Amino acid sequence: MANAMHELLPETFERDGYLVVRGLVDRPGVDEMRETVLRSLEPLQGPAEFETDVGYPGSPASRDAAGGHTPRRLLHAYSRGPAFRRWATAPELASALRGVIREDRIEMSQCHHNCVMTKHPGFSSETAWHQDIRYWSFDAPELVSVWLALGHEREENGALRVIPGSHRLSLDRGRFDRHLFLRSELKKNRDLIATATLVELEPGDALLFHCRLFHAAGKNVTGAVKLSAVFTYHARSNRPIPGTRSDRYPSVPV
Repeated sequence: MANAMHELLPETFERDGYLVVRGLVDRPGVDEMRETVLRSLEPLQGPAEFETDVGYPGSPASRDAAGGHTPRRLLHAYSRGPAFRRWATAPELASALRGVIREDRIEMSQCHHNCVMTKHPGFSSETAWHQDIRYWSFDAPELVSVWLALGHEREENGALRVIPGSHRLSLDRGRFDRHLFLRSELKKNRDLIATATLVELEPGDALLFHCRLFHAAGKNVTGAVKLSAVFTYHARSNRPIPGTRSDRYPSVPV
């Protein structure tokens, strides 16, 4: 079954810019990561990014406002415990990545993602349509992120939406705002967004997506926090540009 799955990976990924691998992590593995995260949230163990730091729609206006200390994500997940180190370099994950990156030597970036997204009820924000490559600096815009669900991901708790095939598009700069989000007031962009699909995940499912794939997420309107571990990978031959944020920490061989 594994061989058949990997035979389909390049075709699906190249066409859509993403794919979902169901049950990539078993329940004990998911539970171990969840427990590590929950211990890091109560009390909060930094480093962390807060909802108010990004200023997205729905986020608190300041640290002094209600919900101002709501974490958006826990940073440096790879260093937060053995459960995350094992997952980020797991053989089954490496096998799936080789099917889409098309190179045997793969590395995990410690500079981008390498986090646990914590979408809290009440004060979570909306993330507009964007490409992750906007902040990244590598020789080639060819990186793959792995989004691991540590719980159920549904529309009501802010599951990701993606635009299939959008990683192959080349859009004019005028279709983006100053933060490089798609301008939703433009008809061309509205037509593109209308082709989006919701990615619902079960605990242990993984979404692999290209760094140029447009994606977005809504607010969490449920009563429970949504947790997702996210790591980003690149071919060893695809180097970060010296002196940039992408070169701040060494990548980890997988």
